[in-house]
Order: sequence, then structure tokens, then C-alpha cells
Amino acid sequence: MSRRSEAAAGLIVALDGDDLPLAEALARRLSGAVDAFKVGLTLFAAHGPEALLEVGQHGRVFCDLKLHDIPAQVESAAAALAARGVWLTTVHASGGAAMVAAAVAGARRGSRGPVPALVAAVTVLTSLDAGALGGVGQGSDPAGQVGRLAALAVGAGAGALVCSPQEVAAVRARVGDAVVLVCPGIRPEGASLDDQSRVATPAAAVAAGADYLVVGRPITAAPDPREAAEGIRAEMLESVGRS
Repeated sequence: MSRRSEAAAGLIVALDGDDLPLAEALARRLSGAVDAFKVGLTLFAAHGPEALLEVGQHGRVFCDLKLHDIPAQVESAAAALAARGVWLTTVHASGGAAMVAAAVAGARRGSRGPVPALVAAVTVLTSLDAGALGGVGQGSDPAGQVGRLAALAVGAGAGALVCSPQEVAAVRARVGDAVVLVCPGIRPEGASLDDQSRVATPAAAVAAGADYLVVGRPITAAPDPREAAEGIRAEMLESVGRS
């Protein structure tokens, strides 16, 4: 269910390195200050399901593997992740409606509790701009491609979408309030863009209608990660107060 009726969006911290003891220590330190932890491709490739278990001791786990394969394989993978207690798992919307629907079925089948794991369909990676999309044969502006893939994924049963904060308002208008919108590409004012192209500040993303913000290096590389997370949370709350 979307957080549109709540006071502010949630904050997810991206644990994207390959050092599991460091990731677990960060999760322990940030427990209670954030809403979930993202186990990304690098951490999962290095440590497998153990990463989900270790990080999951300290909060909900968003497993961001961006599954993209034939429907049967994606369904089985989504079921296996849900069985390990994953709260939110990602697939590429560009895999097609049948693949997204299979992921939703797998997450429902594998979930241990009454509420099945959420499947979030990734629309267009935040590292891609119009030129990069053209280079892979998608002759469209990012916003147009995001809108098309968002509609496809929701039509196939996805309960969540991943999009950049620059498209979140248009996606919200297109899919309504019931769909959870997850936004990476979040950078506080003055922070380095790193490898991101389509970014926004925490306040701007919340104001546009995001349900969850995904933040990595501005928190994990900070001298005091908890203080950095609390600062971002304060900016998010200020945005709600101004709306």
C-alpha cells in the first residue's frame, strides 16, 4: 500500500559494497533511523542469501537484483527471495508483462506471512539519459519510456515502481496513489552526483510524490552515517511541512 496518507516518505539505505561485515555494521548503526536496507547486486553476488539474513537482523530488506529473464526463472527467483523474508524485490519492467506477472506470482507463492513481498518494477535506470537510451535502441526521452514501462508493469500486477525523482510526479499521475513509488538518484543539496544522471534532492522527491527514497553514498560514506540519515529525514519532513 502506498504511503500517500502518511506524514512523509520512507528512507531506504543502499548497501552496495561487497563487504558484508561492514554492511551489517552499518545496518546495525542505522537501525531505527531508516525504514529499510537495500541489498544490492554487488553485496548479493559476493555473499548470496547470507547477506539478506545478516542485514535483515536490523530491519526490512529491499533486495535489488533487478531480475530480467524468462518468466519461469523470474517467478522461481522471486519466490525464493520472498521465502527468505525479503520485503521488496525488483525486476526490470522491460522484461515484459508476462515476466512481471510471473514475478508477482512468485513473490506471492514464496511469502511466509499474510502480506506478500512487494515486486517493484524498474522503469529506466537513473544512470541513463536520453543519449544513453538512444544508444541501446530506445529512441525515446526518459520520461516517455518511464511512463510506458510504468503502465505496463502496473497492468501486469506490480505493486511498486522504481523511477527517478524527475519522473515521479508524472508516474504518480499516471498510476494513481495505490502504487508504491521508490526513487533512487537522491542527492542532498551540494552532494556529488557520482554515476547518477537524473537526480533530485530529498525534499524535491518527497514533494513530487515519492513513497520511498533510496540513498547510498551520501549516508554510507558520511563520517557519521546515522547523523547523515537523520539530516536527510529532517529535510524530507520539512518538505511535507511546506506542502
